[in-house]
Amino acid sequence: MNMSSPVTSVPLPEQLTLQGAAQTLLRLKQLLAQETGPMVALDAAPMRVFDTSAVALLLELRNGLLAEGKSLQVLGMPERLQALVALYGVGELLPA
Repeated sequence: MNMSSPVTSVPLPEQLTLQGAAQTLLRLKQLLAQETGPMVALDAAPMRVFDTSAVALLLELRNGLLAEGKSLQVLGMPERLQALVALYGVGELLPA
């Protein structure tokens, strides 16, 4: 996590598919629950293998953060993930 910036950056895994999405969601929720700042940034640059469950996971994290009065930004989103986000029409909900 980046402690030098007021925005915390949490790295996403290299692989995020349906097979491991539930475990990844649980792990990320635990990490994000420790954050006290108003904004959390997820670093998507490490992502190499992913499917549409990655979009669902990001939306779930966003909704959880919003319920706590926080916002989410996704940094370094790979082009293919950007395309999936656009395909599902949720680009405004997941700002890059």
